[in-house]
Amino acid sequence: MGSSQISKSATKASADAASWVCAGVILALILLSSVKENYSLPYEYDHQSLKLKGNLNRPCDEIYVVGEGETLHTISDKCGDPFIVEQNPHIHDPDDVFPGLVIKITPRPNNS
Repeated sequence: MGSSQISKSATKASADAASWVCAGVILALILLSSVKENYSLPYEYDHQSLKLKGNLNRPCDEIYVVGEGETLHTISDKCGDPFIVEQNPHIHDPDDVFPGLVIKITPRPNNS
């Protein structure tokens, strides 16, 4: 057996091993993606407003995203939390509230 025959068989063995590794990685990725697709949450998540939609018996969630035209006063009335400014030290001016601002509130049930 010549040295070219040995190097050809070694190259073929390396290529076969690399092919099997690639096939294993592809199979693992397919299995992981199918598990992720089949996993479902018990509630619906709305990515636009960052609020949970489901059978939660609260008018507001603890993490609230300010919407267009809302003020701290309207949010306080809606959620029944008069201490929004105190709980959110990042709000320096209560009049400087803008859509998309994330605030923490203490939701009060049965205040619509």
